[in-house]
Amino acid sequence: MEQTAYGLRIDVPIPYDAAVQQTIDALKAEGFGVLTTIDVQETLRKKLGREFRKYVILGACNPPLADRALHAELEIGLLLPCNVVVYETSAKGSVVAAMAPLAALGLVGENPDLQAVATEADQRLRRALAALEGAREPAPSQAT
Repeated sequence: MEQTAYGLRIDVPIPYDAAVQQTIDALKAEGFGVLTTIDVQETLRKKLGREFRKYVILGACNPPLADRALHAELEIGLLLPCNVVVYETSAKGSVVAAMAPLAALGLVGENPDLQAVATEADQRLRRALAALEGAREPAPSQAT
């Protein structure tokens, strides 16, 4: 797993559609639901007439963590939900990247209650990405 100034990133050796589904499943296993899905490729095509690679932004939310964060810092909603992106790098390769909650917390300042929430969110997102690091393309289903 690679860490950038504002995110966590992994390369997965699976096609885009499988990567999106496996990312949603991995997030769900860590208590996150996907509230929003933005198909960037489709949006840029419709709004600007531009071509772009397959790219989706998933707005992931863990309700108990969001509740704690909002009670710790009312305007933290500006940084919610946790964005996770999946994009195609080749026919059989994708990248999954998630915002780094601890880096985002640097924008807020000192708040011990919020620090605890960000730490837990960071751990959960890291576990979701780690689960994807061993991702493989699903076997084709066989009709009976």
